[in-house]
Amino acid sequence: MGCGCSKNKTQYEVVVNGRVVYSNPSKPSAESIAKRYEGGQVREKGKAQQAGTS
Repeated sequence: MGCGCSKNKTQYEVVVNGRVVYSNPSKPSAESIAKRYEGGQVREKGKAQQAGTS
């Protein structure tokens, strides 16, 4: 039976123009990557947000 270590781990996505460009369990890393993209936003994986909201 496989390990369930990451089953409940929160993942963060960097979204640019409605498209996910990066995914990572580290929020600081995701925020750092988002700064490299104009209009980049960080959200929890699986939680959709409307464009233009934060």
